[in-house]
Amino acid sequence: MTTLVCGSLAYDTIMVFPDQFRKHILPDQIHILNAAFLVPDLRREYGGTAGNIGYNLKLLGEDPLIMATVGHDFAPYEQRLAQLGISTRHVLRLDEQFTAQAFITTDIDDNQITAFHPGAMSFAHLNRVEDAPGATLAIVSPDGRQGMVDHARDLAARSIPFVFDPGQGLPMFSGPELLEMSSGAAAIALNDYEAHVVEQKTGKSIAELARIVGAVVVTRGAEGCVIVTSDGETRIAAVPAEGIVDPTGCGDAFRAGLLYGMARDWGWRKSAELGSVMGAIKIAHRGGQNHRPGRDAIARRFREAFGQAL
Repeated sequence: MTTLVCGSLAYDTIMVFPDQFRKHILPDQIHILNAAFLVPDLRREYGGTAGNIGYNLKLLGEDPLIMATVGHDFAPYEQRLAQLGISTRHVLRLDEQFTAQAFITTDIDDNQITAFHPGAMSFAHLNRVEDAPGATLAIVSPDGRQGMVDHARDLAARSIPFVFDPGQGLPMFSGPELLEMSSGAAAIALNDYEAHVVEQKTGKSIAELARIVGAVVVTRGAEGCVIVTSDGETRIAAVPAEGIVDPTGCGDAFRAGLLYGMARDWGWRKSAELGSVMGAIKIAHRGGQNHRPGRDAIARRFREAFGQAL
């Protein structure tokens, strides 16, 4: 199967302030806030939901198709994708825009101040599912609002099974819109917090949503994940990580494992188990795309954790 990954490609600029924000912000002067932080530690990471999911699918030996919109500054990311052997055939460049990017400043207490510029991501609707006729499986992950709506609708119209992953895009949608976008999905993927938001917005429990789609998969960090279907709940234990370094991109790594299993008709349990392995591998590394296990190493971790062959 050919997996179409609809989502964002973004640069993450991460800066570390070697002190505490609270020492430099006067609470009674918030209304005239003017703060500057010296950040001697800076790094730039490749990210975005489509980039991260596609990267992890490639680690598993897949050949994903990324569908995203990017700006005039995309060249370094494009070169990286080429080196990885990931196609940019469905990546649309808009020369008058910047590629989406986040600027994140973290203090020594892990508090964060983030500014996000969507740039070209806001024009995701210019990409059409019909332009990827070879896709047989897909995921709609956080992207431009209209792009997410269009891609979910078009995948459903073409009877292409897909995972709906609203993620950070949740605030953009009403309850009825979330229900409409979910109605054609094979599965909904959420973290624990997002699951509560979806329940609140839609007025439906996760169990009720699972009767609309094939499954709702809820990740719970160190507590593993829960798969909810019309037959009930299945709990998957978290896989022990070699180190807890950075959770950025763990959800995307999980979704890649889930998609890999779906492409092979593994069933929800085994697919989510591979997702848990991928998340555990990722969390031991900084950034969303700096873990580099070979497929044999992933297979070994999968066999050790769940006794399953990849």
